Parts: sequence; C-alpha cells; structure tokens
Amino acid sequence: MRERSSNQLADNCGAEIIARFLRARGITRIFSLCGGHIMPIWMSVDRAGIQIIDVRDERAAIHMAQAHAEVTGEIGVALVTAGPGLTNAITGIANAHVSRTSVLIISGTPPVAQIGRGALQDVDHVQIVRSITRYARTVFEPAMIPQFLDEAVSLALGDGGAPGPSYVEFPTDVLRAEVPLAMQMQEHFQPRSRRTFQPCERDVESAVNMLWSARRPVFITGRGARGAAKELLALLDRLDALHLDTGESRGVIPDDHPSMVTAMRSAVMNSADVIVTVGRRLDFQLAYGSPAIFKGASFLRISDCATELRDNRRGDVELFGTISESLNAIVRLAGDRNSSIDREWIDVIRNKHSEKSKSFLQSIASASKGADGGMHPNRLLSELQKVIDPQSIVAIDGGDFLSFARVAISAPMMLDPGPFGCIGVGVPYGIAASLAQPNATVLVLTGDGSFGFNAMEIDTAVRHNAKVVIVVANNSAWQIEVDDQRKTYGKVVGTKLQNADYAAMARAFGMYAERVTSVEQFRAALARAMTNRPALIDVVITTDAESSDSKSGLAWVPNLQPLASWDDAEYEWRYPSQN
Repeated sequence: MRERSSNQLADNCGAEIIARFLRARGITRIFSLCGGHIMPIWMSVDRAGIQIIDVRDERAAIHMAQAHAEVTGEIGVALVTAGPGLTNAITGIANAHVSRTSVLIISGTPPVAQIGRGALQDVDHVQIVRSITRYARTVFEPAMIPQFLDEAVSLALGDGGAPGPSYVEFPTDVLRAEVPLAMQMQEHFQPRSRRTFQPCERDVESAVNMLWSARRPVFITGRGARGAAKELLALLDRLDALHLDTGESRGVIPDDHPSMVTAMRSAVMNSADVIVTVGRRLDFQLAYGSPAIFKGASFLRISDCATELRDNRRGDVELFGTISESLNAIVRLAGDRNSSIDREWIDVIRNKHSEKSKSFLQSIASASKGADGGMHPNRLLSELQKVIDPQSIVAIDGGDFLSFARVAISAPMMLDPGPFGCIGVGVPYGIAASLAQPNATVLVLTGDGSFGFNAMEIDTAVRHNAKVVIVVANNSAWQIEVDDQRKTYGKVVGTKLQNADYAAMARAFGMYAERVTSVEQFRAALARAMTNRPALIDVVITTDAESSDSKSGLAWVPNLQPLASWDDAEYEWRYPSQN
C-alpha cells in the first residue's frame, strides 16, 4: 500500500509553480474558499506569502476579485474548488463577464484517472463556463502550467480582445506532479506591460472633422475611459463639449466639471447632434443607441475593444485604438481649429443642470418621513454624502434603493451591480475595496433584500479586519417588485420580507453595529461606525417612497426598450403606420 507522504508538495510540483507564477505577476492577495481539490494550491499560495481572503461562499470570492480589479486596475484572482465550488461561483463569473472585468479564476478537478467515473464533485466545469469567460481550459500536462496560465492572464487583461474573466483548472494529481525545470521558462512568468496601439490616421481625421463641425456634441463614457481621464478632460476642455457619465465611469470626470450635465440626461440624449461613446457599449442603459431616443444624432465610437464600436449601432466614425491614444490624437490633429459649438444650447443645458442639481440636493436633504414613520431613502443618502471625501469608495447595491443612491450619491469611485444587474455585490465589493485601499473611506449602501445575498460575508470582514461601513436601508421588502405588483397586477405576492434586525446579526459575528429609526439617531450612529470599522448600521426606512426606476417601468420589463417612455418612443419610430 502506498503511504501518504507528510510533505506532498515538492518544490517544483504543479501547485508550487502556480503560486510562483502568481507571485511573479504581482499578485499579493487572492479570494477563496478552501476545498480538497484545490488544497495543494491553497497551501502553496500561503507558502508563497500571498494573502488568502477566505470567504463564506464562492460567489462572494468572485465578486471580491472583481472589485479588487476595479479598484486597483490589476487582475483579480479567485480560487474555487470543484463541483459546487465552481457552480456557486457562476453568478460572479457571469457578472465579471458582462462587466468586462479582468478576473482569473483557478479551480481543481478530480485526479485524471477518476474523471468521468462518478468521482466526488466531478462535472465538466469548462463546458459550464465557456460562454462567460475569455479563456477556459483544463490543464492535464504539468509541463504546460506556466504557458496556459500566461495565456489565461493575457486574455483576461484584454490582450487581443475584450477584457474579462479567464478560467483555468487543474486535476489534483497534476497539482502534485513535477513540472520539468526546462518548461519553467521565465518568459511565461514575466509580467507584461499593457499594450497600446494607435487608431488609424484617416479615422482620426474624420473624427476631428465630425467633432469640430458639431453644434451639440455629447460624450458618454464607460469603463474603458477609466484609464484615460486626463486625455478625456483635455478633449472636453478643448472642444467645450458636454459629458454624461454612467455607472461604469463615475469619478472619471469630477461632478463639478463644467462639462458634467447629468441632471439633463434625457434632454441632451434627445437634442445632441453628435454622440461620442468612449469605452462604452450601447446597452439597455443607453436605449441601445436607438434613433427613437437619440433622434438624428450621428455617432462617433471610440474604444480599444472592437465590440464596443459596433454593438447595436455602428459609428458613423469609429476609432479603434488605445483610448488615451485616440483622445490624444484627436486633440493633436485639431490644433487651434475653432469648434462650431452652439453656445446658446450649451449655456442653457449647463444652467438648467445647475438649477436642477441644486434643487435636487435641497429636496433630498429635506425629504419627509413616510406615512409609516420611516425615514425617506433620500434623507438617509443626504446624510451619507456628508462623510464622502475625495478618497472615498462607495459600493451601491439593490433594486429600489440603488435607484435612489445612483442619483443622490456622488463619490470619486463608485461600484454598483453593473449592466448584469447583479444585486448582492455590495458587501463583497466593499470588503475587497477596503482591503485594497485600507486608508480610504469605504461605504456599502445596500437595500435589505440585496444585503441578504452575501450577508454572511460580514464574518469575512471581521476576520480580515476590512475597514468598511455597511449601511442597510431596511424596508422589509423587495420594494421595486412590490410597487410593480401593486400597479400592474393589483396584488402583492412573495415580495415582502420580515422586519429583521440586521444589526443584531452583525453583532453576533463580532462587528460593531446599530439599528436606527431616525435621522438624529443615524447621524450619531454613523459617527460611531466610522471610528469602529468594520461596522454596520441597519436603518429602518419608509415603504412609501417610490424610486425613479419604479416610476419608469423598469421592473415591468417593456417589450422593446427597458423604460416605458423609451418603449413608447421606440414603438412609434418602428411602426409609424400603426400609430
């Protein structure tokens, strides 16, 4: 009988090479939940001095890896075990896929001799994840570990295509097998600089002609603009154009910059003559670029990802290149050319934006209680805005509450459920962000329904001393669905939650926590929470407040467009003879 060795991990075994690769690529922290099929990697990673943030659910591990990538600009790494470990992670992987975030997921499988025979946790992981990853592979040959990891990281970072999650798995016997020294080529371990490439000169010339002849140009940015803030500001200032950010690019352009006209979103989308998308898909949040909404506007599309040039609406001009290089090229070629901006239109939009913004801030600061005596969500958010500073990171989460927070909160960096609408991300996002930026003020603003998805991760926050403050807006309901059921069906079914004390739950895990019911209580509790992080405040809010998303019909899911008014406009545009 072969005896089990007391020291199974040899210096050149597969697991050690994986850990060495991660260390060489600058990885200092991974997010994981342990399991037998990945235990060799787990122990090797620990031996390499890489911190393991051990979580309570694999979905949270992927969310944390995604937030780490968003906050640091580096790749995030998650390690999940076989079978249910991988299937638990699917939601997180899908969210990173839709959000185009660089995440490396590493997993394990049964030993090669047991695959396909009914082994413990034996399932075809690669087949499951193939459609939501940039790369998915089982590594059967130990000698190929460095090369395949190198390829996975390259594709996750968007080298040659859109960034997103990559998946690599290893049978457990491969992790214990020796990797030949000859195959441990330094070229695969060596970190690589992000590639930059220039747009076509002819396209740059067309873009300049288009922009400098435009009367009412509007820029709309996505996550692709995050690395090009300086260049984007230079172009906006040079052209004196207007700008709309999205959840993907909050903080890229300061909210007080003259180009920002967020409060006039609908007006500028309807009246612009040139729409410039910068690293942004034309997804449901932008009405798919439909002429029914953007009227007669021409489109200039700028991206380093080809799919962001042609999804839903092709650009009249398309610049394919590193975004910062494309923006620089436009400014250089334009030189001192005079723009054709409609000054009257610009001034009217800016003045109305300023008026609406001031009025909105006043209204949320004085939002009255509901008939049930609960605090209005806007009143809560107005108080939270006071503690947000230039280094703050804010994760907003939920359905109904997200709708309030998205417009009421301004922060230099914001994380949200993204275009996948993946609620439940707030707590894991906040934990990872606070670990990545321990000196920053990190806030999680979440509804009670979305909090429940990953509420157990408050245990992770406490164990790893993640300096995060979690604020739960508690109305004991899936409120946007409650409102939709009342208006559309006349009956509320299965969308009410119990009046739970989430502060008591948090205290049970050793977290500082308070439950409050008034603005005065909240102010004092927030001050105490900020000095006792990690902390949680459970805030009882009214069920009477109706969010903008609820009013717009988002929950109703119209046929052609996500919002009811857009759906009407789309129908009239598509089928004019039927109106």
